[in-house]
Amino acid sequence: MHPHEALAEIAALLERERSSKYRSKAFRAAADAIAGLSDEELRDTARVRRLKGVGDSSLAVIQEALQGGVPTYLLDLRERVGAEKQSSLRSLLRGDLHSHSDWSDGLTPIDLMVDAARSLGHEYLALTDHSPRLRVANGLSPERLRAQIEMVRGLSAPGFTLLTGIEVDILDHGDLDQEPELLDELDVVVASAHSKLRMERAPMTRRLIAAVSGPHIDVLGHVTGRLVEGSRGTRPPSAFDAKAVFDACAAHGVAVEINSRPERQDPPDELIALALRAGCLFAIDSDAHAPGQLSLVDHGAARAEAAGVPPERIVTTWPLERLLEWTRRNR
Repeated sequence: MHPHEALAEIAALLERERSSKYRSKAFRAAADAIAGLSDEELRDTARVRRLKGVGDSSLAVIQEALQGGVPTYLLDLRERVGAEKQSSLRSLLRGDLHSHSDWSDGLTPIDLMVDAARSLGHEYLALTDHSPRLRVANGLSPERLRAQIEMVRGLSAPGFTLLTGIEVDILDHGDLDQEPELLDELDVVVASAHSKLRMERAPMTRRLIAAVSGPHIDVLGHVTGRLVEGSRGTRPPSAFDAKAVFDACAAHGVAVEINSRPERQDPPDELIALALRAGCLFAIDSDAHAPGQLSLVDHGAARAEAAGVPPERIVTTWPLERLLEWTRRNR
């Protein structure tokens, strides 16, 4: 196993388990530091120690990999993180409509997200960094979003398309936190509530219905806002009339996101069943903030399969041409 490969896999597995972002970034920095170096150069321990980004843990990984085996750190991590969840639905997924880069609160540049998506066999990935109101997540101003759109349009490759997008905040009365003309330009718009999640049931219902009933929205993201585990603690779901919201989604062709992050498990199983009965479309998305988290779609696929969601109603199983025909319906 090449040392660079070992360091990159460690970083991806740390990201998948939503470990400390500082640890995963440290291993990615070490991988970058040794990129292009020969085995002979890597055996010069004194030189490698001087490389910016290489610390004691990453040096140990490099040395073990050079000996021809799989480093102990990586073996332990593989065992701890475990294999991806298996489901027949996972193999049908063609892409992912919810991901973040270091333009907002993601951990890595866009090109690393693209590389990881392609390695998973995705045909497309939507880059959906946050909108301006979410300052804690370095949300994109209109000017920054315009600059990102231009960059994204040049990053596709044969057999893979990086889609322009946004995770736009749903504001208090259901309006969206970005210029309408800019939303018209995007391939994919995911809309999510990130503030006032404890709003009373009636106004929260009106807020969500107003959002999905207007133009622009393709996917309603992590609809309840709940957290069920993880380093951020737990958070109860928002209160709203789910039947009324899902009826509005079905009427306007808005997909309900099955958010694949294990700490969210959003929507809960009973709401997936309710959205299914309402006739909704679904999007199985990773909500990845790092390359290793793109693989979390296996969790969403397993939940959707267990809930009996038909593959044809999951927009992320659709080929790109059909997907874009759907997202352009309101542009």
